[in-house]
Amino acid sequence: MRDHVLWIFLVLLTLTGCRQGQETTGTINEGQSVYYWRTDLHLDSTERAFLRTHHINKVYCRYFDVVMGDDGPQPNATITFSDTLPTDVGLVPTVYITEDCMHAPHPGLAEKVVRRICQMNETNDLGPVTEIQIDCDYTARSRKVYYDFLKGIHYQLSIINCQLSTTIRLHQLSMPVPPVDYGVMMIYNTGDPGKFMERNPILDIRDVVPYLRWLPDYQLPLAAAYPVYSWQREIHGVRIEHTVEADDILRVKTAVESKRPELRRSIITYCLDKENINRYQPETYEAIYHH
Repeated sequence: MRDHVLWIFLVLLTLTGCRQGQETTGTINEGQSVYYWRTDLHLDSTERAFLRTHHINKVYCRYFDVVMGDDGPQPNATITFSDTLPTDVGLVPTVYITEDCMHAPHPGLAEKVVRRICQMNETNDLGPVTEIQIDCDYTARSRKVYYDFLKGIHYQLSIINCQLSTTIRLHQLSMPVPPVDYGVMMIYNTGDPGKFMERNPILDIRDVVPYLRWLPDYQLPLAAAYPVYSWQREIHGVRIEHTVEADDILRVKTAVESKRPELRRSIITYCLDKENINRYQPETYEAIYHH
């Protein structure tokens, strides 16, 4: 019993940087959000203006990846913080975990991930962590290990009133819901890159519609994330750039919200970047966020 109490004390001490002054409700913070997926947090004037203009209240910021190494899962590509967000914009540490890390249990991994996030916030004077998001393209093979991993994180965060969210890819909608407070449905990278001549691999409504039958009965609060990025690759010496037309994004958005109307209240775009901002008219972003 004494060892158990000591363990709880050590966890609380380690996670002090995550403490929030009020209890969480397990619901989604409605509003407009963005992902930030670069390895240095630094915003130029265009990006700061975008946050103001579109009333962005949350940034899901990739802190680091977790990849398989010779000795098991290890952090990779950790972000540096050359800049800070506006004071009225919330920061959500987000961690991408490769699917092969979830092929077998790794005791202590959940605690290590949370501790590292909290230490990064403390080191960079970023304030307390109020939420963590985990991103993983889990499959039927890795789902159980991943869900157990999420339970470990969720337990630690629940002690100190922090929320946990995870990404939900379309093919994961047919699986049991993960043990988190809410999910972010990733409505991008929906197609097969090998069939780029037939369909846009970033987003094509024909690839989305077959999964929407699962959406009405999916028993987890959801936000929706839409792509505003381009994808370049070289094939036989010819560089091909994939982008998504504004009308295609809005057509998919309409189809998704017809099955789950509350998704229009929690919208995220992937991802915050000057080039992505300039790719579309401001009216397009307004339509994505507000219509």
